[in-house]
Amino acid sequence: MSATVTFDPSTLKLNEAGLIPAIAQDASSGEVLMMAWMNVEAIEKTLETGRVTYWSRSRQSFWIKGESSGHVQELVDFRVDCDRDCLLVVVRQTGPACHTNRRSCFYTAVRDGDEVELMSPME
Repeated sequence: MSATVTFDPSTLKLNEAGLIPAIAQDASSGEVLMMAWMNVEAIEKTLETGRVTYWSRSRQSFWIKGESSGHVQELVDFRVDCDRDCLLVVVRQTGPACHTNRRSCFYTAVRDGDEVELMSPME
């Protein structure tokens, strides 16, 4: 087991816009739910509150997952990849993660050159 080191967000490799991709994974099933962007402040808010907070590139503002939809992501674990250029947020998801009302944003597979929808919107 390695030594514990204090997390320093300045060691992350952010893109030119100051953002880093964050993959959300369901803590119970291991299912990949979605990908969104975080900046340093969104990371800090997530770690402080336990409510996953992203940066909306289209709105240029913070986006606390579930704040308007009720489809909350409660932080279970926060991980940094080996290159420090991608994050994994392991979450307890309430309701669908995708804005299309599907459990996961990754509901389209490409098989034999065709797109196949793997799940329908949740009721």
